[in-house]
Formats: sequence, structure tokens, C-alpha cells
Amino acid sequence: MTAAKPSVSITFCTQCNWLLRAGWMAQELLSSFGEDLASVTLVPGSGGIYRIEVDGHVLWDRRADGGFPDARQVKTRLRDHCWPERGLGHLDRKGGADA
Repeated sequence: MTAAKPSVSITFCTQCNWLLRAGWMAQELLSSFGEDLASVTLVPGSGGIYRIEVDGHVLWDRRADGGFPDARQVKTRLRDHCWPERGLGHLDRKGGADA
């Protein structure tokens, strides 16, 4: 029996026009983790929300974490939560690129 693949949700504020930001982050996660994820879902919200969760575990919250993450931060947090033994290649090197 194989373990279930994680599902990521990105909740973004439609009033703040953060759809492009959320879509870009979804693209980044899919390009790095591809078939290891069950889904990446964009969830419209309001009130300045920008939160990224994996199976209910908060990876990033704009209010709690202070602003918006770069791709490297979210990819590292997702990897650390779901696959801590996995390497991220150039992202694991100090000063690695965002993508």
C-alpha cells in the first residue's frame, strides 16, 4: 500500500488581486514536485488572506509570517513537511535561486 499524496491549497484574496501570485506559486510547486502531489488548489478568499496549506498544515500565512514568500521558502517548507529526506538540488545550497 502506498502513502497518499499530499494536497496543497493556496487561499488568496480576490479583493487584493492576488490570483496571479497564487497561480505563480501553484506553478512553482507543480514544476518542482509534479506527480508527488495529489493536487494544488487555488481557493478564492477575501480580507487580505494569502495562506498556503498542505493537508491542513499551514506552510505559510501572510499575516503570521509577515508578507509573501518566495518560491524557495514554500518549496523548502513543503519538502521539510512531506519528504524531509529529499533534496531540492540547487535550492538546498546557500544562496540558491528562487526557482
